[in-house]
Amino acid sequence: MKRFLIFLLTLTLAACGRFSDTAAPTVTPLSQPTVAPAAQTDSQPEAPATEQPTQIPNAGSFPNAAEYEWRPIIAGGLTRPVDLQSAFDGSGRLFIIEKYGAIRIFENGQLLDQPFLNIDDRVDDGSNEMGLLGLAFHPNYEQNGYFYVNYTGEGGATRISRFTASGNTADPNSEQVMLVIEQPFPNHNGGAVAFGPDGYLYLGLGDGGAAGDPQKHGQNTSTMLGAILRIDVNNGDPYAIPADNPFGNEIWAYGLRNPWRMSFDSLTGDLWIGDVGQGNWEEIDFLPAGSPGGANFGWSIMEGSYGYDGEPQPDLLLPATEYNHDFGCSVTGGYVYRGAMPEWNGVYLYGDYCSGTVWGLILSNGQWQSQVMFEADERITSFGQDENGEIYLVSDDGGVFILARK
Repeated sequence: MKRFLIFLLTLTLAACGRFSDTAAPTVTPLSQPTVAPAAQTDSQPEAPATEQPTQIPNAGSFPNAAEYEWRPIIAGGLTRPVDLQSAFDGSGRLFIIEKYGAIRIFENGQLLDQPFLNIDDRVDDGSNEMGLLGLAFHPNYEQNGYFYVNYTGEGGATRISRFTASGNTADPNSEQVMLVIEQPFPNHNGGAVAFGPDGYLYLGLGDGGAAGDPQKHGQNTSTMLGAILRIDVNNGDPYAIPADNPFGNEIWAYGLRNPWRMSFDSLTGDLWIGDVGQGNWEEIDFLPAGSPGGANFGWSIMEGSYGYDGEPQPDLLLPATEYNHDFGCSVTGGYVYRGAMPEWNGVYLYGDYCSGTVWGLILSNGQWQSQVMFEADERITSFGQDENGEIYLVSDDGGVFILARK
């Protein structure tokens, strides 16, 4: 198993998707995806039934963060954890990705020794931004046992695959490869995997790597790179393209550099995207629930709200918030808190890999407000949310922490 941590002390900028910035890339044409074109479908997947409250509780101000802490639930025993997910099956289990190719289970206060899944035999984690990167459970996981992962495989290509599980064990031989996307460079692979409230599977793909989007994938809606993809995994073989996807292909939104983490608000259905920046700006992007497809977040015309390859244009969506590299180097998108501490309800929490800073973000009186909440002193690879709406922080050094009152 490829557990070597050779890169750990040399990757502060590598984690930001900038380890290739000093080298002039060889520009080669991007290979087309190796999966056959999917059919479009008018059918809507069956989304899980949710009872919507008459008034959605959202924060109008920030809590006093000094009264709270990131309390460790796992102090060690993990190798480069990069994602944490719940199956939302009532079991209370947390599933934690280790980048080399395994998924571990945290259950009843214990990290189980036996992996839920181990596919290190087919995961290529030979470069810092490669590996097993994202995980999402099917909305009907209790009935069908399906879950989906994003990993880099042979030749560094991104693979979106479905596996089947029962109990605390997934069958590594049950893999159905849904989608293969060639990657021209080893960085900016994205990695986010999430089911939306519409029951479709959303996938975050980076621009293909190197520096400055040399092949200009960010503004190209005929390539699956630099985009959020949206596919119907309940129809087609191996999937179908929803009829209302804006470009007749898998793309739902585009103009992204490296959407490492994204999430849907479990109460409102709003979409939040943490897009890792180039040399100056890190950004959080936002799409309210019910938004039509076709949103253009601007990369590489823009980096954040600033011109990069061009000047600001009216049809480009500006970030909900951004910060420059005086405050970190690589944004890690998070979640909207929906747990048992009402003072946090509606606060979106996100962080930075290099600085360990954790911010809160709210929409108050029609204006976005962002505020530093914690200095976590951790290299934040991901956040997670359990089935009760509580939020967790995942550290590259092997720890997992829950937001809790002191």
